[in-house]
This record gives sequence, structure tokens and C-alpha cells, in this order.
Amino acid sequence: MHNKSLRLRPVALLAYSTLALSGAVAQAQSVASPPGSSAAQLDTLQQQLIEQGRQIDALKRETAEQERKYQALRRALRQQARDAQPGEAAQAPNAQSAEDNQQHPVQVGTAPSQEAQPPVEVPRLFEQPGILTPKGKFVLEPSLEYSYSSTNQVSVIGYTIIPALVIGLINIQQVKDSITTASLTGRYGLTNRMEVEAKIPYVYRSDSSVGNPLGVGSASESVFDTSGKAIGDIEMTARYQFNEGSATKPYLIGSLRFKTRTGKDPFEVITDCVTSCLGNTAGTGLPLNQPTGSGFYLLQPALTWLFQSDPAVFFGTVSYAHNFARNGVSLNLLGGQQEFLGTVKAGDIIGANFGMGLALNDKAAFSVGIDVNSVGRTLENGAPVTGSVRVVLAKLLFGFSYRYNDRTNLNFTVGAGLTRDTPDLTLNLRVPFSF
Repeated sequence: MHNKSLRLRPVALLAYSTLALSGAVAQAQSVASPPGSSAAQLDTLQQQLIEQGRQIDALKRETAEQERKYQALRRALRQQARDAQPGEAAQAPNAQSAEDNQQHPVQVGTAPSQEAQPPVEVPRLFEQPGILTPKGKFVLEPSLEYSYSSTNQVSVIGYTIIPALVIGLINIQQVKDSITTASLTGRYGLTNRMEVEAKIPYVYRSDSSVGNPLGVGSASESVFDTSGKAIGDIEMTARYQFNEGSATKPYLIGSLRFKTRTGKDPFEVITDCVTSCLGNTAGTGLPLNQPTGSGFYLLQPALTWLFQSDPAVFFGTVSYAHNFARNGVSLNLLGGQQEFLGTVKAGDIIGANFGMGLALNDKAAFSVGIDVNSVGRTLENGAPVTGSVRVVLAKLLFGFSYRYNDRTNLNFTVGAGLTRDTPDLTLNLRVPFSF
């Protein structure tokens, strides 16, 4: 409507001036005709006519200039519409006719009331997000994760780090472990290429074991149920984007994650051993309360790459996690006794993952990926613990995301274990809010 009024305004002014000029001419004729009219009055009227003629000429020039600007604006809008909708170029003639009839430009192939939408974020499968937080923006992400493990015919002798550290001698026929973790994560963009993150988890886990303790000599099976709930290991991460990706080269993002041991670790809980968990023992050798942390500080550098190939996005990460050794470690036994272990170091972890994300529409996206981690042997006083071996953890992940609005996304991930040491089922729901 603004363009329409802009175009009609000079025409109205021109018509008004023309009527004024006609009235002035008629007035001059009427004044000149009566007898006794003076020459001075005629000269005054002629000067008025000349002045109004100049004003009309100025209005004509202004009208021509505004018409030129209006046509240039229409051409620019048509070009913008063609650039935004290249597949609709064939409809341009019809759109031009409608535009001429309505006297205002219309973008072809798009609803006039539809606002431009931001790109859909690829569903997160792994801990490393693909898109960094912009400078000055803050993302608050509550999440809820559930994992279930069921293992049959496993002999635990010595130390087992995954999913938690267990010390003792027991022949277990069945182990069923459920872990629920509620986390609150905050990310802040320091620059457009760097962000920092902090994660606070709260863990609830329950464990059911069915088996015969070694050295007891009983043929009957016993059920051993334990549980535990407390804050988990707090994590802090920094990420930096190294380069500007393009259609021919991927984006490279480096990260450094530090995990504390704020959670209750396996050395703090009471272990079901009477006098000793090593050698001849009485009891199951299992913790009476489940730990909520690993018990070791961890530092993990990683490199993530993303490569966009419309309509898909390919991504992956390689990482190395170093667990720091602990000195003067002891086990808490029944009756308040302690058994000294010395220096204990959990095995380092080599990890790799890769996947693909596909946008379904302007709000929904789907992704699939594989995550593989190799956990090294646990060391006690510099020597491998008896029965400790390298463990390979692998799982297949499917993710789905939905952009609820410009500030909120829903991200849901399902994981299936591919090895016996990996949890059978993993469910993860994330709801990031942008501020």
C-alpha cells in the first residue's frame, strides 16, 4: 500500500495543479473582459499564471523521478524473489501480472505471512554438539538419560571399570543394571568461534546380581540388590572452531573436556567383604551402595568435523581420554575396616564416532551414527590388575530433533549396544533453551 500511495501522490498533485491553472486562466479571462480593467491587474494575473506553470513543471519532474525509483524498487524485489525461489522462475510472468493488478510486489512460491526460518539443527547423537553457541548467547539444556544393561555368565575377578569400578571375587550368572541420569548443562558463546560448557549430573542407579560367591561352596544361587543416588561427576568443556568450512571442506572443531570426581566413587562405598576383598574372602565382594562417579579425574581432548552436502550433514569425532591415577587408595569393608590398595589408575579411553544427519523439513531432522570406545586395562601400583582386560564399547544411535520455536529444540536419541560390555538400551532426551 505504501508503494501504491507513493505512485498516486504525484498524479494527484499534477491533477490538482492543472485544475488550479484552469481556474486561474478562467479568472484572468473574466477579469480581462469587463470594461475598466486596469493593465496592472492583468500583469498581476499573468505573473501568477507563469509562477503556477513553473510549479507544475517541478511537479512533473518530481513525478518522473518517483516513478523511476518505484520501477527500480519493483525490479529489485522481483530479482530477490527469483533468487530466493530459483525453482519457481517459470511462474514469474503470472506473478508479474498479479503484481500489476494489485500494484504491490509479491514473492512467488512463498506465503506472504510466512517469516524466514533459521536452519534446522542436526540432532545430537554424541556429547559433542555440532553447532557452537554464538557470541553472547547462552543455552540452558536440561536432559534425562536412561541406560539398561543385562549381562549373563560373567566372572568378575579384580577390577571392572565399566560401567563402574567393582572389586572382589564373584561368579555372577546374571547382572541387571539400570542407570538414570538427570543433567543440567549450560553453554555460553565467548566468541563466534569459541564456547564454554558446564554440566551437573544427578545419578540414580540400581543393580541386581544373581550368582554364587566363589569360595563359599554353596550350590544355591543368591540375589544381591543394591542402589545408589547422588550427584555425579561435574564436567567442564571448552570448544573452538578452527576454520571456515565450505562446500568442499569440512568444519573442524576442537574441544577439551575435564571431568571431576564429585560423585560418590567406588572407593567410598562399603564393599561386601568381611576381612579382605583380595585372596580368600567372605562375602560377595560387591558394593553395598552403588557409586555415582568413576572415582578418577579425566581430561579428554577431541577433534570434531562436520561436512555439509545438501540435504545431508556428515559428522564425526576422534578423542582420547586420560584418567589420572589416585594414590593411597583403600577399600571400605564391613565393620569399618579398610583394605589398602596403593596407587590405582583406570585405563585410558580411545574413542571415535561418525554419523549423518538429514533434514526432513524446516522443523524436523533425523540422524544416525555409531560410537566406539576402547577402554584400557586398570593398573594397581603400576601393574595390570588380575583379570583386567581391554574392553570395547560400541553402540548404534538414532536421533530425532524438532524445532519447537526459535529458542527451543527437542532432541531425542535411542542407542543400542553392539558389544556385550555396552548397555543394551540407552534413551536420551535433551531440551535446549536459547537466551
